[in-house]
Amino acid sequence: MIKVLIADNHPIVRMGIKHVLDAASDFEVIDDVSSTTELFEKLEVVTPDVVILEMDIPEINGIAALRKMKQDFPDVKVLIYSGQSEDVYALSTIRAGAYGYLSKVADIDYIITATRKVSEGNMFITNELAQRLAFDEGTQKPRRFFRKLSSREVEVLKLLASGKRNKDVALGLNLNEKTVSTYKARLMKKLNVDNLVDLLQQAKALELY
Repeated sequence: MIKVLIADNHPIVRMGIKHVLDAASDFEVIDDVSSTTELFEKLEVVTPDVVILEMDIPEINGIAALRKMKQDFPDVKVLIYSGQSEDVYALSTIRAGAYGYLSKVADIDYIITATRKVSEGNMFITNELAQRLAFDEGTQKPRRFFRKLSSREVEVLKLLASGKRNKDVALGLNLNEKTVSTYKARLMKKLNVDNLVDLLQQAKALELY
């Protein structure tokens, strides 16, 4: 069972997420909280696999709370759930340590998909968001190439950009090393580069690190 803690200051939102997860057989919502004080107090006594954290939860904002959780409870994976703009906040939260970002306007089925993926230690953003973040019509920067990438390719590139070796990427995404090498070759082709340094420069253009 995937143990989930929901942190959101709106009771109806907490109830709604719990209802969606309870409908799936592999989730257990172990508790829900309405503030960051409650969140950190609860984490002292329970150990969820995933915390679904609202960006605008009271007291400490979502990103600051995320950084504190990463420091104090490094084994807990965080999925940010927010009504704020994905384009503005998704990569910021991922760079701060979240495993995923889900907009409150996303299809409801994404809650199950995202939570399950994050519980496995994999990054989650929607394909639509990956494409929007990758395409900058106003400039001629290499970022324009990123709209060609699948969400899995974005995941691989992010991990490579963070300094992970092929073996670490494979472990993080539950792939074998040969598959990671294939993804790397595909990324180089799509981004029109022929070495890892230039590939990471492309990743920097997308602000993956």
